[in-house]
Amino acid sequence: MNAPVNPPKLHDCRDAFASTLERLAAENETIVAVCNDSVGSSKLGGFKSRFPERLVNVGIAEQNMVGVGAGLANGGRLPFVCGAAPFLTGRSLEQIKADISYSNANVKLVGISSGMAYGELGPTHHSIEDFAWTRVLPNLPVIAPCDRIETAAAVAWAATYIGPCFLRLSRVGVPDLLPEGHRFELGKANLLRKGSDVTLIANGTLTHRIVKAAEILADRGIDARVLNLATVRPIDEEAIIAAARETGAIVTAEEHSIFGGLGSAVAEVVVDYAPVPMKRLGVPGVYAPTGSAEFLLDEYGMSPSAIADAAQALIKRK
Repeated sequence: MNAPVNPPKLHDCRDAFASTLERLAAENETIVAVCNDSVGSSKLGGFKSRFPERLVNVGIAEQNMVGVGAGLANGGRLPFVCGAAPFLTGRSLEQIKADISYSNANVKLVGISSGMAYGELGPTHHSIEDFAWTRVLPNLPVIAPCDRIETAAAVAWAATYIGPCFLRLSRVGVPDLLPEGHRFELGKANLLRKGSDVTLIANGTLTHRIVKAAEILADRGIDARVLNLATVRPIDEEAIIAAARETGAIVTAEEHSIFGGLGSAVAEVVVDYAPVPMKRLGVPGVYAPTGSAEFLLDEYGMSPSAIADAAQALIKRK
């Protein structure tokens, strides 16, 4: 298959995060950034230059970083606590539970380079458990924007939301999917494509892949609905139930283990309210090996064509 003559421009969602945070900080002097020696990877260089007294770099000490964020929130600041997603969540889960979630602290956790974005650094740097770890915690919205536009909207929303949240951002380039000016609504899915034969659900870097999968299915005469489910908790039960009842089959795709992530969250709603055949695509309960994020997603059956094949096979079970 020939590549598109004019392929869509790809954007790093970290850039949208950083530029939005700088704009908000110029408007709100209580905003501070806290990081774990990740000024570069969190794209906080501009923030540091403009607001040097409002950036706290704790070094490679993620547990301390979360505690510092909680302390700043208790002192009336609005902290955005940034770090590589596998270490922000994995190393600091106890602090996130006790200092942030249980305390309902007004801290915005920002997991950078989530999923398998650090692919070449191997299993220790893959963040394919973070949905499972974070979505189980009360008081903690879990959000994975699909593009730069939704990232900027989610950051702006987080700055006005009173309470903690976890933003999961990748460094893998993705095309724009949502319109300029999009406003983020917590717990609301975005219908990207109407359809009646099967529903494809994803978030983050997988969203544009399910859009492409739906286009492949359309060429095969299959009408696929596409939902961007950026909010993993609280999840849009209404959209999921409608998809189950109206299309009769659901495929989820995620840059995460199939255990405890987006697919599990969707399945919980489906089994409670509208049981239909489902297929959960993701990392199948193994430590993903070293390799680029694109290679690993394809390896685990999440290329657009593989997603389309999975949906077509699932329809036969309706």
